[in-house]
Amino acid sequence: MQLIKYPSRENWDELLVRPSIDNKLLLKQVGKILADVQIKGDAALKKYTKKFDGITLRKLFVDAKDLKQSESKITVELKIAIDQAFDNILKFHLTQKEEMKEVETMLGVKCWRKSIPLDRVGFYIPGGTAPLFSTVLMLGVPAMVAGCKEIVLCTPVSKEGIIHPAILYAASKVGIKHICKVGGAQAIAAMAYGTETIQKVSKIFGPGNQYVTAAKQLVQLDGTAIDMPAGPSEVCVIADSTARPDYVAADLLSQAEHGIDSQVLLISDNAELIEQVNLALETQLNELSRKKIAQKALQNSKAILVANLDEAMSISNLYAPEHLIIASNNAITYGDQVINAGSVFLGHHTPESAGDYASGTNHTLPTNGHAKAYSGVSVDSFVKKVTFQKITEEGIRNLGKTVITMAEAEGLDAHANAVKIRIK
Repeated sequence: MQLIKYPSRENWDELLVRPSIDNKLLLKQVGKILADVQIKGDAALKKYTKKFDGITLRKLFVDAKDLKQSESKITVELKIAIDQAFDNILKFHLTQKEEMKEVETMLGVKCWRKSIPLDRVGFYIPGGTAPLFSTVLMLGVPAMVAGCKEIVLCTPVSKEGIIHPAILYAASKVGIKHICKVGGAQAIAAMAYGTETIQKVSKIFGPGNQYVTAAKQLVQLDGTAIDMPAGPSEVCVIADSTARPDYVAADLLSQAEHGIDSQVLLISDNAELIEQVNLALETQLNELSRKKIAQKALQNSKAILVANLDEAMSISNLYAPEHLIIASNNAITYGDQVINAGSVFLGHHTPESAGDYASGTNHTLPTNGHAKAYSGVSVDSFVKKVTFQKITEEGIRNLGKTVITMAEAEGLDAHANAVKIRIK
């Protein structure tokens, strides 16, 4: 990790720039795949699965029998863990359901807002080197709580031509029945535009590689909603002298192992802690199966020495990290200063990986600084908020003059007349 000591405030913006790539060629390549799927449908899905994954698909969808048998194909320990995570995620997301509240803004004028679930949504679940069955829960539980009627899940098959049974088991936990054995940009195209066997969805959720991310950006331009802008995974750890270096190092590596383009940031007011964290990183790296990936990610990463933790919080709010860990005995106090972050982890015993899997909060979060304006996935992500109003005869008389005056002032006579004709 690159060490930066006491950076001046005017240099913060430059210091916090994320690694970037020129994706013009990528968008062009992905655009061709999207167009091909639009024209050729299922045939294009099979063609690209053969080309990119080396698999010849006879059937695009998982059989109901395979879905039912998935429970017997995972260990008892993993089943118990998935069940516990499901319970915690469900408890947390059930609290997000919004009750309809009717408000009488003036006599005879009633307004209310109703949450209506999206009828059909699509999930993209990576299934390559790290089959993210946890993301099935993170997306499926709030969709289930919201009341979405239909979910299409797309995930690539392994080299053996199968889907990881933990993905299937997690899908069965949240009631997903339509599971398509397709990955990559072609899967995003299928959900966005529809094929002979896959119905078009209203909104697409889920992480993916650069091709999937580019595909989501492009289909959004064509009218399919997506969960949020996405980029490489990231974490910022703010730590003081009370933090344990081995804990901090472990937290940094838990994000660094996601991919070579991931970025981790350590901000501390203690030079000795930063030194000890770097030593712990070297030790723990050798124990990782994804050591090479984590090493490359650390090359994009920085340790920043600051004067105090108040300054650290200011830098973090400017950075707007996907994950923010505050490793301090005073974590709650500093947590009150958080303005921009996807999800916050307070104290020495709250690793980011707990939120990734089973504490209950959602791990689908805004990256690349988008936490300044976007929230993570929640039940709200799966509903539309539709407003209603009901006005009585008395109500239109009470409200009418206000509407007429405003409409006429804007030169919209027909608007004014729609009220006048009722009052007359």
